[in-house]
Amino acid sequence: MSTRERVDEVASAFRERAGRAPDGVWWAPGRVNLIGEHTDYNDGFVLPFAIQRGTLAAVARRDDDRLRCWSREEGGPEEAELAEIGAARRDGWAAYPQGVAWALREAGVAVAGADVVVESDVPSGSGLSSSAALLCAVGIALAELNDGRLARSAIARAAQRAENVVVGVPSGIMDQTASMLAREQHALFLDTRTLDAEQVPLEVEDRELQLVVINTRASRRLAAGAYAERRAACEEAARVLGVPALRDATPADVDAAAGALGDVVYRRARHVVTENARVLEAVSALRERDFGRLAPLLEGSHRSLRDDYEVSSPALDAAVEGARTGGALAARMTGAGFGGCAVALAPADRVRDVEREVRAAFAAAALGEPEVFPVAPADGARRLA
Repeated sequence: MSTRERVDEVASAFRERAGRAPDGVWWAPGRVNLIGEHTDYNDGFVLPFAIQRGTLAAVARRDDDRLRCWSREEGGPEEAELAEIGAARRDGWAAYPQGVAWALREAGVAVAGADVVVESDVPSGSGLSSSAALLCAVGIALAELNDGRLARSAIARAAQRAENVVVGVPSGIMDQTASMLAREQHALFLDTRTLDAEQVPLEVEDRELQLVVINTRASRRLAAGAYAERRAACEEAARVLGVPALRDATPADVDAAAGALGDVVYRRARHVVTENARVLEAVSALRERDFGRLAPLLEGSHRSLRDDYEVSSPALDAAVEGARTGGALAARMTGAGFGGCAVALAPADRVRDVEREVRAAFAAAALGEPEVFPVAPADGARRLA
């Protein structure tokens, strides 16, 4: 379905549910993190890009203070008075639009009531930031409809605050920033400490290359507790090293303190400091359009995530190994891990081989059927109608 057809469809769904036409339709993308995993909560560096899959939000203002939300995937309506939404956790999918309405008000936007219908083609729970796409699509719509003059980066921060406070997920700022600021044919080099962002060319098609996402469709039910454990290990490593965050440590610092850190904390810290170095090297390689330098960095990232940070999984490893067998230059897990997606960089004429070998690897390991699809760096959130 074309973008125009999807916009028309969600606008029609809005009319069916709300009994009137929407004031507009907005879109925000999901993202793939090219490299820089588990560095964001260590004040480090990340390199995501937006994808063509995302969330559409058809929205119209109301004359009252009521927020009424429908999801074409989850149902509805879910209704709430804006004054009732506070700095407290709410349950269910509607916590996302409710939370971003609250966060925008906290940021000074005079958000009035609204009817909202959302639709997404980002696989939920896949590590492609379906939550950020939802928050940013609704966030930019409400900001624009209520004369909010927030910068796009400020909308990203409001979306993050909504996810942290109202949804109750301790996400970093990377996903929302990528969804708001990304540009077509570029990756976004983000310093998560300063929030300085740079658009770095990611012109794969010019080199007859293709980025491919492999959705393992594997459950991530163990991820929440393991994520908290790894954050705690990083904080302990920073304490032992005497630095504000692992972003301030070098590989040599971590190696020198191996005995004091203990095996597990040492390996967690080693991943973070070497991953930050890989991001910086990847940015340098992309500035020079040198994909030969980029490939081993992606491979090294996956090994580090698998062996030192221990957040890969049999399905993610099968995805990476299958992609390499099929001719990909490199592949790595992307996202928090324990399931979700891998990303591969492959010659354009080997994409079918990559998909075939990935499916064969999953079948040989008695894993479920993966979803394999090409992606290209896309523009960030914007109004479509």
